Amino acid sequence: MPDVPAVSEPGELSAAVDRVFAADGPLARTLTAFEPRPGQQAMAGAVARVLGDGGVLLAEAGTGTGKTLAYLVPAILTRQRVVVSTGTKNLQEQVYTKDIPILRRALGVPFTATYMKGRGNYLCLHRFAQFRQSTATTSAPANHIHLTLIEDWAGRTQTGDRGEIEELPDDLPFWPEISATAEHCLGSECPQYGDCFVTRMRQRAAESDVVIVNHHLLCADAAVRHQSFGEVIPEAHLLVVDEAHQLEEVATQYFGFTVSNYRVEDLVRDGDRALRMRLLPDRAQAQDLSAALGRVETHARAFFGDLQFKRPQNETRLPSPAGGGLFDERLRLSREVLDVVQESGPALLGSLDALERTLALVRDPAEDVAAMGRRAAELREHLRFVLDANDETFVYFLELRGRGVFLRAAPIDVSDIIRHRVLDRMHGTVLTSATLSVNGSFGYVRSRLGIFDADEIRLESEFDYKQQSLLYLPRRMPDPRDPSYTSRVGDEVIEILSRTEGRAFVLFTSYAAMRAVEARAAAALPYPLFVQGTAPRARLLERFRQTANAVLLATSSFWQGVDVVGEALSCVIIDKLPFTSPSDPVTAARIEAINARGRDAFVEYQVPLAILTLLQGIGRLLRHRTDRGVLAILDPRLQTMGYGRRFLASLPPAPITRNLTDIERFFAIGSSDPTAR
Repeated sequence: MPDVPAVSEPGELSAAVDRVFAADGPLARTLTAFEPRPGQQAMAGAVARVLGDGGVLLAEAGTGTGKTLAYLVPAILTRQRVVVSTGTKNLQEQVYTKDIPILRRALGVPFTATYMKGRGNYLCLHRFAQFRQSTATTSAPANHIHLTLIEDWAGRTQTGDRGEIEELPDDLPFWPEISATAEHCLGSECPQYGDCFVTRMRQRAAESDVVIVNHHLLCADAAVRHQSFGEVIPEAHLLVVDEAHQLEEVATQYFGFTVSNYRVEDLVRDGDRALRMRLLPDRAQAQDLSAALGRVETHARAFFGDLQFKRPQNETRLPSPAGGGLFDERLRLSREVLDVVQESGPALLGSLDALERTLALVRDPAEDVAAMGRRAAELREHLRFVLDANDETFVYFLELRGRGVFLRAAPIDVSDIIRHRVLDRMHGTVLTSATLSVNGSFGYVRSRLGIFDADEIRLESEFDYKQQSLLYLPRRMPDPRDPSYTSRVGDEVIEILSRTEGRAFVLFTSYAAMRAVEARAAAALPYPLFVQGTAPRARLLERFRQTANAVLLATSSFWQGVDVVGEALSCVIIDKLPFTSPSDPVTAARIEAINARGRDAFVEYQVPLAILTLLQGIGRLLRHRTDRGVLAILDPRLQTMGYGRRFLASLPPAPITRNLTDIERFFAIGSSDPTAR
């Protein structure tokens, strides 16, 4: 007999949830380390009410609350399909591989669950077959090794998820040519539709009670839901958004438009492959297509070359707001920038139009050929939209990264988009994170995500910060704008790490500062130093965990979604308050829009966003109730500027010291208040 009976009424759901978290309930009987937590019980009750009665819940659950089980239990017991969206793939897989099995054992209620990643993670059988056929004799040796690896795996895998192949590098050059992206999908017309891994994934999800996705897939699905074969996530009316503080930035990416040299090259490459595979048996039409592709390639080379080499110079180097690394350059599409493509832009538009017309003349085209015509038309329209740059609700900018040249149009305000395309579709929605409120108010996240009516609950961390942590603020530091600031940061980092014996994350707001401090620290410290960019993120983390007294230097992508439990991470150092650069095009446009309404963007937008980002960074320190550690924030503005009080008021209640010797005492004595000694 099930430990928890199925429920149908909202009141029954709340009662059933209460029983699960009781001291003698199913979780206590299943998990030896389980103990009732008031915060977890309160959150589970609030989630049950919203999923049962409908509406929106904003739930800030401090680290250690146990929020994942607090939303999964009522989600499962609703006996309706629930979509759970996480900010990262790591959390997504943790929910599926760790938490779901626990609840399957504990609840005694039959339910099904699956997880779905973005389409680009999956192998496209149709494109893979074409790729093998067209590159049988031209593949480079390194590609041939990985191709053989994928061929062997493709015959065995049930999911087609590239994450199953540990040996596959993150930046495999030809993966975009064989992945199941929406742009290349032929839908039900594909000859491999029945065997398609994305089709199978969606079928599993359609049969599941709990569907675990990530924010990228959630937003991508909402953005293409109007296309018959673009929809991936099955229909559901209950949604849980974990790590909800990331939703705005992810939505900004997916509800905009991007035109890049990669996208054009991909189209031309697929056209050339169609010609090599003789998908156009009519010789004259094949020759016309070859000529049209050649013109697109020529004009694209001129267009993207103009943007890369003739643009106004911009020395600003900005970290990715989504945590994806470093932009070589990111600048707004001013009239000065657009003038450099006043000839090559129209030429590229014309060649794409000609390619579409050439493909439209093909008699009884293969579906791959017809799809190229649709892609050429969409690419032309996106390029025209960006070059016109006349929709005031968008910000237009150029982004250079490696050899990639990207023209982007991003919505300045995504609040209406999130509300209409995501939240309004749901009967009940839970948005949760360890960092959702600023100075006790959810006003900031409400305004950014378009949330009007919502229940709210704030749950303090289960950790005892007064006992487990120490906050170090240096006595004297120059203003961050001072040329000497980075060298002083390096000095402080060396002094702190000498006392913690390594075992630290040093988190930076800029790549340049990280590199400068790396040079100083490497020469002065005996501890193993790992630096972001020298290896894939997951590999760096694994090396850090396995290496005694290690130090990891990193930028934005390590500020959140990273867990290191135990003594391996006993210190987190932050070089500056993480204000988004006002020279970033999206940030600048948002500041302008808020100020234009007569509001103060610094107070309403920049400071709250920086506070939430800072809280994510310091949240790396304590991940378990037995953890102890030192947090160091080196930015003097925390103490010298009026807005610094807002930051300090939002920090966990750790004892504060300005004395380096207190760090030594903290680790040597384990005192709850080293400043009192």
